[in-house]
Amino acid sequence: MVTSFVILVLGFAGLVWSADRFVYGAAALAKNFGVPTLIVGLTVVAMGSSAPEMMVSASAALAGKTDTAVGNAVGSNITNILLVLGLTALLRPLLVSSTTLKREMPLVLIVSLGAWYVFSDNYFSFAEGIALLIAFIIFIVGLIIISIRAKNQADDPFVNEACEDVPDNVPTKTALFWLVIGMVLLPLSSHFLVGSAVDIAKYFGLSDLVIGLTIIAIGTSLPELAACIAGVLKNEDDLALGNIVGSNIFNLLAVLPLAGIINPSIIDPSAANRDALIMIGATIALIAMSISIRGTQRINRMEGGILLTAFIAYQGYIFSQVA
Repeated sequence: MVTSFVILVLGFAGLVWSADRFVYGAAALAKNFGVPTLIVGLTVVAMGSSAPEMMVSASAALAGKTDTAVGNAVGSNITNILLVLGLTALLRPLLVSSTTLKREMPLVLIVSLGAWYVFSDNYFSFAEGIALLIAFIIFIVGLIIISIRAKNQADDPFVNEACEDVPDNVPTKTALFWLVIGMVLLPLSSHFLVGSAVDIAKYFGLSDLVIGLTIIAIGTSLPELAACIAGVLKNEDDLALGNIVGSNIFNLLAVLPLAGIINPSIIDPSAANRDALIMIGATIALIAMSISIRGTQRINRMEGGILLTAFIAYQGYIFSQVA
């Protein structure tokens, strides 16, 4: 069991590092081939924080663990809001001002409701996976069009950050090198991570869904936590929120579909009856705290404490059901 935990930790570390290198290489290569910075920023770079979830879900689905893949996507969204945002708001209250975020927050709720509908019959089909993927493509295209047409685009921190993170002046050979490194290590890291997580789950009597909702979801959300803390420390509150909002949309429209497309199957009823509802509730709380009728539009420390307490309570409830 100690070996499995060591492999799990190394798997997470390798996953995060290789995802960063893959995104760096892919973004630099796209920029070198003339793809506009805005498009690269809102696609390759913006998807970077969800790359670990994508690889883990794909690996889990290929291993026949669809529940783990579903748990990873849903659990990551719950973790992003309740744990990551909760800790970040406790560190420093978050001011909400970006028009892009205000526009996308309701979309997170709509997508969350869509995911619940997919789970409601306890079966994740190939057609449902394709439908979610098509919705993701529509979202990305729409986001690019809106960003290009927006008159105040240059003043939007969320769009600016996506563009600023695109590597510049990177030689094509260097970009290709990191792209290949990422392509090799991403699936390798996710394979060992999922394998060790399954071993740990069996040892403690956890279901595939629970292991995805807990250990894997928390681990793959570490990049979001790091990005959010870095954002608030630099007084870039919208970037911290944008990281969570964007990641949650990607998790349900780009990560979740992989489970249905690769391995359509029956899923644990708890995904719809418990976890999707928690995800929807957390999303509603995020919207209520971000778009406040008080006029301050700020997520304060007390609200951050509430989110964090809710996360602890949720994790405790899950493990109490297992016991």
